[in-house]
Amino acid sequence: MTAILPVSIESQPFYPSADGQPVAETYDHLYALLTTLEVLKQYLAERQATVLGNQFLYYAQGFPKLRVAPDVMVIFDVAPGGRDNYKIWEEGQVPTVIFEMTSFGTKEQDEIFKKTLYEQLGVKEYWLFDPKGEWVEQQLRGYRLRGETYEAIQDGRSEPLQLRLVLEGRLIGFYREDTGEKLLIPGELAEALRLEVAARQQAEERAEQERQRAEQAQLQIEQLKARLRTLGVDDPDTLQ
Repeated sequence: MTAILPVSIESQPFYPSADGQPVAETYDHLYALLTTLEVLKQYLAERQATVLGNQFLYYAQGFPKLRVAPDVMVIFDVAPGGRDNYKIWEEGQVPTVIFEMTSFGTKEQDEIFKKTLYEQLGVKEYWLFDPKGEWVEQQLRGYRLRGETYEAIQDGRSEPLQLRLVLEGRLIGFYREDTGEKLLIPGELAEALRLEVAARQQAEERAEQERQRAEQAQLQIEQLKARLRTLGVDDPDTLQ
């Protein structure tokens, strides 16, 4: 359960938003973090939810040292938008889904401490993604809360997000359960936009070419009519 302790205004502690530590161990971890963050932000843009990346999660009022910084966390039923940090007692909601980009160096903290903490806080799903494949079998492992205990996710689905998760190299691929559509990462979105613009330009060029051909054909008809009139044809319009 979330620890919420009364604190007087005079003794209100300071809750930092940064600790000076790097966001991620390696480029692969950073890229996986940022890509997951952006994909889920776009996916939930119309929902009453927020997606935060590497922000402090404070879970015990009055104890600023009791904090973690999940790589990516999704919280439903809160105001959309970013936060410098997230205090459970102020927002009134525990994160629903948390992703940690894990490595051999963070294995113990991710698999033991954080898993136990998130379980106790009531985080519905906890996913471990190992971009380099250092210790997680098949690189992706998920846990789903059943009652008060985490159980391993066997089907690769995120129930709260209604997404299917697929390993795609050193990234997680996200697919909608309702349509099967993949949620595009920023690079894929840029390429899709480029192709869309190119297709629209080609369609406009074809339409312009058709217009010019139609104008040319009409001009030729008018010229033919004029010649027939000079030859004494009474009704050249019958040629159309």
